[in-house]
Amino acid sequence: MPEAATGRLPTIRELGQQLRSRQRTSVALTEESLDLLANHGPRYNAVVTLMRTSALIDARRADQEIHAGQIRGPLHGIPFGVKDLLATAGVPTTWGAEPFRNQVFDYDATVVSRLRAAGAVLVAKLAMVELAGGMGYNEANASFSGPGLNPWNVGFWSGGSSSGPGAAVGAGLVPFAIGSETSGSILTPAAYCGVTGLRPTYGLVSRHGAMALCWTLDKLGPMARCADDCALVLAAIAGPDVLDESASRHGFAYRGRTVPERKVKLAVPKGCVEKVQPAVRENFEKSVEVLKGSGAVITRDVEWPDFPWGAAVGGIVNAEGASAFRDLLESGRVKELRCPADKTGGFSALMYPAVDYIHAMRLRRPMKKAVAGLFAKYDAVVSPSRGTVAYPADKKFEDAYPGISSGPSLIPAGNLCGLPALSMPNGFGENGLPTGMALMGPAFSEDLLVRLGNAYQGKTDWHGRRPPGA
Repeated sequence: MPEAATGRLPTIRELGQQLRSRQRTSVALTEESLDLLANHGPRYNAVVTLMRTSALIDARRADQEIHAGQIRGPLHGIPFGVKDLLATAGVPTTWGAEPFRNQVFDYDATVVSRLRAAGAVLVAKLAMVELAGGMGYNEANASFSGPGLNPWNVGFWSGGSSSGPGAAVGAGLVPFAIGSETSGSILTPAAYCGVTGLRPTYGLVSRHGAMALCWTLDKLGPMARCADDCALVLAAIAGPDVLDESASRHGFAYRGRTVPERKVKLAVPKGCVEKVQPAVRENFEKSVEVLKGSGAVITRDVEWPDFPWGAAVGGIVNAEGASAFRDLLESGRVKELRCPADKTGGFSALMYPAVDYIHAMRLRRPMKKAVAGLFAKYDAVVSPSRGTVAYPADKKFEDAYPGISSGPSLIPAGNLCGLPALSMPNGFGENGLPTGMALMGPAFSEDLLVRLGNAYQGKTDWHGRRPPGA
């Protein structure tokens, strides 16, 4: 831990207890969050739109209801932010991209509606990589709001494409935020910014009102201080939705801050720490020992199914992303995007062969079968979230850490198979930047992942650390 990092950031559960005991009001908490976002958000390029007027109206209503004993749930009166690909009525939804800077919808995304129904207070639309990275960006400066900067060291990236949620939660500007993941965009900023991120099973959370990048891969999920916080948020947003035909019938009922009731079998994939940074490896090994101390049974060097994971997810993103943004590409307005690679990358994606896309999609069936076979033997997989700490903000990604990789392709594999994963902070590495550990389980195993997260975070305090200057 950097010496300059002091203090501890509160959890949703702690803030909720303060509100219900009247130690604090939602108005005071909301004003504090709005002021932090206004004063510190620009330092990290984390904020697109502050929603001060509507937020304070919602906070006053929350205080009135709480004081009258009309408690809607654990999120009642808690401020939050959303990645700016979620529609919010009457407020710009920019998708992080210059061509859509003034885009306004007349409705709320389902996730936003459900959080408001739970009494949470929306305070800001948070920055993101333009078009969620669908045009093939290769540097941090891929948003009209500027590169997302890391609250632990502003010379480094906050991660993409949920750059704003990662930085805002990491710096303590909001207690929680909603991000999205197509192939790594919740787990990566969570790991880089020292927060906890939960990627749900595909279909568990409605995507109505969310920008579409890849219809068969996109997922929405929470980023917060700890696994318990993520579970509280997921319980409010999960479940079927008549407005989203891809939404599952599954819900997520969270029973509280529980830990596993039995010994859990965890697999460490072979090669997952071979080419990572030394601090990533060291912190991961310590984390595994904590999990073992919590009763988990660890099996190392488990063979990961051999498929072209990266190529398959890349091809699907190319094809579906080009379809999603075909109008933008054909209009020529793609040239208004910030990242040079994004100005041209979509045109090659338009030419992606249909036969390759179909082949990638057909591969997903044997991929899922192979991974299901692994989960027949193990309850979950554990690995470093990323092989490195955050990239320098002024370098192309491929130039940042040559020779370093994350080992088996767990992020593309998990997304291709639609599986849930939880990334948690587990220490610090180069330049005072956080590292992360990820747990991935079979479909709809969020409860188990959260229980494991609760057990781990009950014995560590990385998730509560406050960045210097935050």
